[in-house]
Amino acid sequence: MKALQFNSFGGPEVLEYIDLPKPDCDVKSAIVEIKSASVNPSDVKNVSGHFDHTRPPRIPGRDFSGVVVDGPSEWIGADVWGTGGDIGFTLDGTHSEYIKIPVAALARKPARLSHAQASAIGVNFVVAWLGAVDHAQLAKGETIAVIGASGGVGGAVTQIAKARDCRVIGIDRNAPLLDSPAGRLIDEYVPFDERTVQHVQALTGGVDVVYDAVGGVAFETALGLVKRRGRVVEISATGKRRVDFDLIDFYHNETQLFGTDSAKLGVAEAAPILNALVEGFDSGKLQPPIIANSFSLAEGQDAYRAVIAGTPGRVVITM
Repeated sequence: MKALQFNSFGGPEVLEYIDLPKPDCDVKSAIVEIKSASVNPSDVKNVSGHFDHTRPPRIPGRDFSGVVVDGPSEWIGADVWGTGGDIGFTLDGTHSEYIKIPVAALARKPARLSHAQASAIGVNFVVAWLGAVDHAQLAKGETIAVIGASGGVGGAVTQIAKARDCRVIGIDRNAPLLDSPAGRLIDEYVPFDERTVQHVQALTGGVDVVYDAVGGVAFETALGLVKRRGRVVEISATGKRRVDFDLIDFYHNETQLFGTDSAKLGVAEAAPILNALVEGFDSGKLQPPIIANSFSLAEGQDAYRAVIAGTPGRVVITM
């Protein structure tokens, strides 16, 4: 099979387009012929050596959509999708023509989505669901503030919240793109600046949940937005790793703070979240992200460069 593989850490130039043996199936696994795989910023970081647990040689890539070609008979020919914090890191990943995954990781992709669209869902929507639904228990009718609403994760959180009939306050330095799903769905946009807390408090009196996709420089702002017993989700540490906040205000408000890391979910552990998302995409309540660029596997280095350049929208590799 053809695959992208790196034998040392570095930029896109370390990715080699090579022939490797197709993986063998066993009783606990299935072989998926990958039709499309997206390239995430975490894939770029992985190739650069950002993650200590990755050991070359390795095929990178977390997200995929494809067809089962070997494994349990009831799955043969099924269109499936997947993502995981193990594939591409401790196991070979999705930037190849085939991948071996546990049977427990098999999840049928939404019928309404193409393989390219389905391959662009994984990381962003899984961490959005994990933080907002599994951890913060976002409920119908609640108000959520999304810091970083114009980003991939922020847009996914916005869509999931609106599908659950919640009010969404979108917070960002710039208004979310009006032609994006997030831009069309947010109820109010609030600029991220020194008056963010004051502005949101005036609008809402305090929100039930804050999903902070920025972290670091936004952490104190996030804590200031929630009402009593509000929940704050953190997934990043942009700008600074260590933060200061008023501990007395924190405990008087009985704020609940959640750290959320989708990389801790292996491909099998992520499958239940993908299954929970299927109805939303098939009903039209959830919309796939905009695909900005599509590359062949042989053009893998260029796909990585497009992500590094900050291409608006998702970058996919179509096999």
